[in-house]
Amino acid sequence: MPIQWQDIVTDAISLRRELHKNPELGWQETRTAERIRTILSSLDIPWRQCADTGTVAWLNQHGKGRHIALRGDIDALPITEKTDLDWASGTAGCMHACGHDGHTATLIASARWLKAHEGQLPGPVTLIFQPAEEGGHGAREMIHDGALDGVDEIYGWHNWPAIPFGKLVSPDDIVMCGNGTFSITVNGEGGHASQPELCRDPVLAASAITMALQQVISRRLPPQTATVLSITSIEAPSGATIIPSQAKLGGSIRISNEASRKQVNRLIREIATQTATSYGVSCVVDIQSRYQATINHPAPAQRLRKLWQSLHGTSALHDGIALPIMASEDFSYYLREIPGAFALIGADDGRGHDKPCHSDQYDFNDRLIPMVTQLFAGLAGLPSRTDN
Repeated sequence: MPIQWQDIVTDAISLRRELHKNPELGWQETRTAERIRTILSSLDIPWRQCADTGTVAWLNQHGKGRHIALRGDIDALPITEKTDLDWASGTAGCMHACGHDGHTATLIASARWLKAHEGQLPGPVTLIFQPAEEGGHGAREMIHDGALDGVDEIYGWHNWPAIPFGKLVSPDDIVMCGNGTFSITVNGEGGHASQPELCRDPVLAASAITMALQQVISRRLPPQTATVLSITSIEAPSGATIIPSQAKLGGSIRISNEASRKQVNRLIREIATQTATSYGVSCVVDIQSRYQATINHPAPAQRLRKLWQSLHGTSALHDGIALPIMASEDFSYYLREIPGAFALIGADDGRGHDKPCHSDQYDFNDRLIPMVTQLFAGLAGLPSRTDN
């Protein structure tokens, strides 16, 4: 019996909710990987393990046309879910709060549809089920393990609650910023709170460093630069009558290009060190670069937008959001290797899908699954469906 479109969608929604209920953190997605591989095997789609918990699968391996890759990320976040959903996370302190459960289910739905129409594919298709997108550099490790071997173009997407439902954003250039994290350990001399003159107060110095770093964006970079610097934590555990000997700051940066990253990193070190010295303390600055900016290639981005409009009308593109998005994506690794494009697709349909990614109230909008499955099918070269 020919596979039915609605059956694919229904099964994908069921899988999505199953994955949501059983989230796994980056590089720990063993159950998720096993579930993906079991489904691929049942579909008679060849696959191999890639970068431990990652999986790559292939369709129409000997096709003569362009080799297209489609990617879905599979990891969850260390967040305690606070929804009342029937499919809420059953794992304490872990939640699919970014929609990777939906991305995975959509790629599985695409696998089912492409397999059913494999004879119509013009070229090979690689499916990339990628682990550890959330800070674990999963894309980098998939590339190192050969996930892009022979691939000509790659496409990916992310659901985005801040965009109206079904609207797509995929510019010809930068989509999302790069990022980094930093810590500043301030070392002073502790003592009794009644004798501050005998101490070298790291808490006061850490507070001054926090304020001084605000000048990086407001006074030291051009206002046209898309950059964010945030202090996200201050730790100086102590008693009420004790000035501690150490305080720690943590923070995040978002940058649109690597030249800005170098400048911001230099200023963080310079300002923190000089401010600490002025307060009679010392500091150690540790800066960790994470992902570079996600920058589309024009031709694949244009193809993606044109296909989305052919499926959903000329008004299906969204221009009401400032770009680049200041969040980051390790899809940037793929786009630095081969041509491709990344899209943000709106999830907010007025039915409770407006909670931002990484919120403990977030849930993926299942209505996106058939829409993106059709998009992926088109990018792989299948003609548009005529049945609904």
